[in-house]
Amino acid sequence: MNKLQRVPDPHLPPLLRVARQINEQRDLAPLIEAVLEEAQVLAGAEAGVLWLYREEGDAEWLDCARHCSNGPDGAPVCALEGPRLPLDDEHAHRPAVRVARSGQPLHLTGADRFHAQDLALLVPLLVRQVDSLLLVPMRNHEGVVVGVLQLVNPHPDGVPHGDAVPAPALALLEALAGYAGIALNNLLLVQELKDLLDAFVKVIARAIDAKSSHTSAHCERVPLLTELLARAACDDQTRFADFELDEDGWYELSVAAWLHDCGKLATPDSVLDKSTKLHSLHDRIEMVAARFAVLRSEAERRYERDALTEPAREPEFRERMEEAVQTLSDDLTFLERINKGGESMAPEDQARVRRIAETVWIDAHGQRRPLLSEDEVNNLCIPRGTLTEEERRIINGHMDITLEMLESLPFPRKLRRVPEYAGGHHERMDGRGFPRGLTREQMSVPARIMAIADVFEALTSRERPYKEPLKLSEALGIMQRMRDNQHLDPDLYRLFLDAGVWRDYARTALDPEQLDVDDPSPYY
Repeated sequence: MNKLQRVPDPHLPPLLRVARQINEQRDLAPLIEAVLEEAQVLAGAEAGVLWLYREEGDAEWLDCARHCSNGPDGAPVCALEGPRLPLDDEHAHRPAVRVARSGQPLHLTGADRFHAQDLALLVPLLVRQVDSLLLVPMRNHEGVVVGVLQLVNPHPDGVPHGDAVPAPALALLEALAGYAGIALNNLLLVQELKDLLDAFVKVIARAIDAKSSHTSAHCERVPLLTELLARAACDDQTRFADFELDEDGWYELSVAAWLHDCGKLATPDSVLDKSTKLHSLHDRIEMVAARFAVLRSEAERRYERDALTEPAREPEFRERMEEAVQTLSDDLTFLERINKGGESMAPEDQARVRRIAETVWIDAHGQRRPLLSEDEVNNLCIPRGTLTEEERRIINGHMDITLEMLESLPFPRKLRRVPEYAGGHHERMDGRGFPRGLTREQMSVPARIMAIADVFEALTSRERPYKEPLKLSEALGIMQRMRDNQHLDPDLYRLFLDAGVWRDYARTALDPEQLDVDDPSPYY
């Protein structure tokens, strides 16, 4: 059997070189520049323009994405962007539009009529005069035109300007355009998918924030804080000298920060929106106040009845009524105060709630009932915040759901650490956090960064219903104690102070009245 005899192709090495040059590009701008430079070399052209096909709704157009000409030293000089060329009947005579519509190459010489607008784009910016134009369509893998290469004054292999382009040279340029079209389409597709992911991530985050007015903008502020602290860590040459993020790493961290609370989408509104201890579908303190009003009316009617029965003892009855009304008023004021929650509740206040609950009132059906139900007592005696232990377990469960949601997604390799970053912001350095009880050594630096960002945003937020927005001094004092209690990473907390992350964020996101710290040294 005779072996196949391969006939050397003199154009193959240049084409392979061009293919390799194009294949090395990972971003749109360098790819376009490489395509134009190589096309100019292969065509012997003085200048070139690359038009990109764009569409939005029913509108179609070509964008002059880049144009190049040979500089004084012969090297291509490229500039970004240019005019937009609509793909409509009004512009059907323009060469780039003709090629985009027909999908066929077009060679125009001096004998042809050049359009004034085309000449204005080329002369004198790129060339002194136009003798000929060669336009080649760029197609993707489906054969759809995704762009047009426009080469000015081509003369491949020494062919004079204006003469017909030899068939081999044209075939080579078409091969280059085809390869470039596929590479360009792939990059555009990747960018479109990235844009879609970005938009989807932010839609999810804003849906979480919109779910409760009490945490609105939390999912937008945490990424800001996360980025500020991560940049400080990258710049630090002492404690974090080995930590750095490349472009993919920054994107991975950003996605994680935006999605860190996605599990809250499954948290019941009654828990997420619980702004007071007695809040369910509404604040039940109003129902309690109505019972107090009944008791006050009973005290006033008793006074009137007794005073009519024994007029001589009216002053005594009045004093008794006034004392009863004042006691009711003081007790109701007390319940309204503790209903708002807080950092702690004294045991004597809890005992007072139980004493008040023992008071009896008569409902509309004549039934004797305790002034406070057992559920109301349990809620009013919540020692910290506004959530019962069961409700706290429910809301803490959003981290389990966050991890479950994120780990179920087929993240590409460059985003595979998103679940770990996003799922660690409620862990503690001593392993007593949730959902997985990780220790400092088991957590990545980005996960520990997000823990600090989440805490600081929550402490200084203006929207939390159970507290006033804390001043910087109060927030930093709490974080200092959290560091001491092995809740927050001590090195990152120190960097948070040293690098002024707290100050940069405060100037952007906090109210002026919260800014009461100039020197962070008391909080080290």
